Parts: sequence; C-alpha cells; structure tokens
Amino acid sequence: MNTAVENVLQRNQSNFRSVVDFNPKKEKLIPFDFTAANTQLADTDISNTEIFSKYIHHKLTQAHAKYGIGGYAEDRVLYKRSNLFNGEEPRTIHLGIDIWGAVGTKVYVPQGGVVHSFAFNNNFGDYGATIILQHQLETILFYTLYGHLSLADLSNLKEGKYVSRGEVIGHFGNAEENGNWPPHLHFQIIKDLRLHKGDYPGVCAISEQEKYLANCPNPDLILNLQQYVS
Repeated sequence: MNTAVENVLQRNQSNFRSVVDFNPKKEKLIPFDFTAANTQLADTDISNTEIFSKYIHHKLTQAHAKYGIGGYAEDRVLYKRSNLFNGEEPRTIHLGIDIWGAVGTKVYVPQGGVVHSFAFNNNFGDYGATIILQHQLETILFYTLYGHLSLADLSNLKEGKYVSRGEVIGHFGNAEENGNWPPHLHFQIIKDLRLHKGDYPGVCAISEQEKYLANCPNPDLILNLQQYVS
C-alpha cells in the first residue's frame, strides 16, 4: 500500500525536472545488472576501480548509450569489493537507483527544497561527496540523497540554503572523490532521515530490507527514467 510520500510523488511526477540531461528521442539508456545473475561480473575484478570503470565504459560504448541505470531493491554482488559492507550480515540490498555515465555529468535539483546536510564520506566503497536535500510537497516532507559527486560541489553549500528546481546541485565525481567507484550518481528518496546528516544507508542487509525499502521508495517516482530503458 502506498503511503503519503509515494502518493504525492505520483501525483507530481510529471512536474519533476530530470536529474540528468537525457533526450529519449536521441539518446539511449540501458539497464545494468549487478546481481549474481550477471556472469560477466565473475570475470571482472570489480575490486579494482580502474578495471571496473573500464567494464562500465565498455558496456556504455558497446550499446551507444549515454547512461546505464538500475539497482533499486537489487541484491548485488558489487559490495564484496569493500569491507564497508561486511559485518555479521553483509549488506547487499541497494536502496537507490544508480545512473552511470561520464565524469562531470551535471546533476539537477528535481524539486525545489533546502540543503539539509552534506559530507565527504571518504571510505573505499562509500558515497564520497554527498548531498541531502529536504523537500516539502503538498505539506508532505521527504528527502533526496545524491551520492558519488564531485568534491567541489560541496564547497559553496550551507545547511538551510534554498535550491531551486532545475538548479545544478552537483556533478558525477571521479574515483578519488566519489568513494572509489566508476563515475555515477546514487539517487535515493528517504521518508524519515531520523538523526542522519550528510549520510544515510544506501545498502542494507537482506534481513532489514522490508524496513529500509519502506522508508526509501522507488527513486523512479522522481527520476521517471525507467520507461526509456532499452
């Protein structure tokens, strides 16, 4: 059953600005699968960021695609590349949608709001440069998280700063500033941020997926991009 956040996002879906520049009439968007079903990953050293980046670039080039996209609620093998996701129970369920593309790709604000918080989460496999925005739509409060950005995007930010729909909030960062990943954007919707600032789990354990997915609705409610995947 949809909650108030899902309902308000569905009602306003046609009004959100695209988070990245994409022209479906001229450009291509392809799905990326990072589950165990993707046997190509077994032959790729994804723990090596340079090799992993070449894999992503090759897939995009081969398909003549501007972006690769996917990952919401996906049980991924990716996170074995970093000790950050290990523990008594490994975290493997992805809570956002990733958009993979070129370094420097502009990231836009889909709906006006304020800067809630930001941080440089500089661990191997982490978000790197991260921004969280707070929005209110039809009296309903929710948050959007932008991970793996350029470090320069944090330099002029202040908590509470108003950001307008369509404003550039960031850029796809390089490996040195995005948590050692191939360039991409991790985009996530969060209903209740609780006490988190500049960070919120983007991956959870299988045993906790019901709770976390309920708090993090499908990001395509804002992105509205999955309809163009070919």
